[in-house]
Amino acid sequence: MAECIFCKIAAKQIPAQIVYEDEQSVAFRDLNPQAPTHVLIVPKKHIPSLAAAGDEDKALLGHLQRVAAIVARRGGVASDFRLVANNGRGAGQSVDHLHYHLLGGRAMQWPPG
Repeated sequence: MAECIFCKIAAKQIPAQIVYEDEQSVAFRDLNPQAPTHVLIVPKKHIPSLAAAGDEDKALLGHLQRVAAIVARRGGVASDFRLVANNGRGAGQSVDHLHYHLLGGRAMQWPPG
């Protein structure tokens, strides 16, 4: 999608601190980190939200979670991290492109918000 900032990052049209990339996904540091490790994991395929993902996206969704584990291990937070997907404005989704927040490097509180 031409106007999507995450699509532009995935296409290398906008710079980002990329920490992982493969044929299906890209992971990059959040510009407004909420933890010492705060990485966004984004599919290269434009999917507006988790709720918008279809049956054809099952393998991609699993792949994104596997990428989260790889990024956490590489970032030194594999034993303690949080993976979050906000869905919709009321839940805090500010970019209409499915993405996971990988947070680590500090104690996480519960409930989160």
